[in-house]
Amino acid sequence: MGEKLFYDVVVIGGGPAGMAAAIESDKLGAKTLLIERNEKLGGILNQCIHNGFGLHYFNEELTGPEYALRFEALINDTKVKVLLNTFVIDVTGHNITFINPDGETVVEAKAIVMAMGCREKTPAGITLTGTRPVGVYTAGQAQKMVNLYGKLPGKNVVILGSGDIGLIMARRLTFEGAKVIEVLEIMPESGGLKRNIQQCLNDFNIPLKLSTTVTKVVGDTRIEGVYVAQVDGFKPIKETEHFVPCDCLILSVGLIPETDLIKGLKLNPKTNGADINEYRETNIDGIFSCGNVLHVHDLVDNVTEESKLAGVNAAKYALGLLHYDNPFNIIAGDGVRYVSPSKAFKNDDQLTIYFRLSNRITRSFITLKCNNEEIYSKFVLAANAGEMQKIVIDKSKINGDVTVSVRGNV
Repeated sequence: MGEKLFYDVVVIGGGPAGMAAAIESDKLGAKTLLIERNEKLGGILNQCIHNGFGLHYFNEELTGPEYALRFEALINDTKVKVLLNTFVIDVTGHNITFINPDGETVVEAKAIVMAMGCREKTPAGITLTGTRPVGVYTAGQAQKMVNLYGKLPGKNVVILGSGDIGLIMARRLTFEGAKVIEVLEIMPESGGLKRNIQQCLNDFNIPLKLSTTVTKVVGDTRIEGVYVAQVDGFKPIKETEHFVPCDCLILSVGLIPETDLIKGLKLNPKTNGADINEYRETNIDGIFSCGNVLHVHDLVDNVTEESKLAGVNAAKYALGLLHYDNPFNIIAGDGVRYVSPSKAFKNDDQLTIYFRLSNRITRSFITLKCNNEEIYSKFVLAANAGEMQKIVIDKSKINGDVTVSVRGNV
């Protein structure tokens, strides 16, 4: 084992979240270490070669690798120490054990930023019945095969789940000459962004079938097809079941934050990520969380903004500059699935609350109440449950716990 290292801030994960957090930590003068398990920085962005990144943060449209390279260049202009090909195997308290080609090392950090991203649900994770033949992939696996290795996973494809990665892969596979037979979604509405439904499905006449799922996978060596049925309350309607021949099934059925490393972490049951305060600090003092390990984001631009907060506050904690005066709670009310953060502090800053809706809404008001008084109201013509919402409010209007709710067509 190598000599023990000491840093003010250690960031675990070198994707867009980790890079943004490390840069902000360094700006404040904290001695910062960035650990990444892959051979290059960028995380999932390196396989996202489609455009649409950076519209909000850079005011221009970039591909995933271009967005990552912008931040890699910024990292190179800092004093941040970057360790690539380095795998964290244990976090106990503020001691982090990692392995890399040089061996095993322990680093002690005054503050830790979790930026490990998320993983995809697998066939076993959704209890997909039937056989396990070749040709069943998660959307991320298929994306990596096509974009990084130039391999087509199949020629006649069924996609289960209408998350953004699945929608994007429907278009990508169509570009490469595959036929996407249909996209199936067990919910009554898509989980993807409206722009992706339009650009990835509607523009290519790819059918999206709602309240529909795969009931069984068929095939011995290679997948031969799937049985598909409509659902009522997540239960397949037997009379609607039919066979769809295909040589590839792609799953876009949800993402799980990679929180397993941190022991004693309090999780939000709705996101499976950490429960945090406005500093992006978890229930464990000095451990912060940002990006998709916190909650799954729609846009990388939002990941960057959130992770900058985590980075600067981790540095403040390490340097003894973080204050916790006059705390208040942020509560998910009627029509709201979850809020993040769940706690904030009364100071001169503005408060930004991210949240998702429980269901699609039309002609409704999103409201913020404090002591039974409505202190914020915004009319929404229509919004999907799958899209992240945001409220920004001046804290001078807040003098107690606040509740985010939907008033109207919930």
